[in-house]
Amino acid sequence: MLIIDVKEGESIDRALKKYKRKFERTGMLRELRKRKHFTKPSVKRRAEVLKAVYKLQKYGSD
Repeated sequence: MLIIDVKEGESIDRALKKYKRKFERTGMLRELRKRKHFTKPSVKRRAEVLKAVYKLQKYGSD
């Protein structure tokens, strides 16, 4: 549960902005999206390797 301290006279828009920022920093939404579908470890590892190869070709040793 996120707790947001709202000061006296602070607008609801400001408090909502604080809440959204804090919620984004926790990474909860990313975690929920990641857990929505199961990905086999071998598939996940293959994606990491392909991404590394791409980065190496694009930005790596010239």
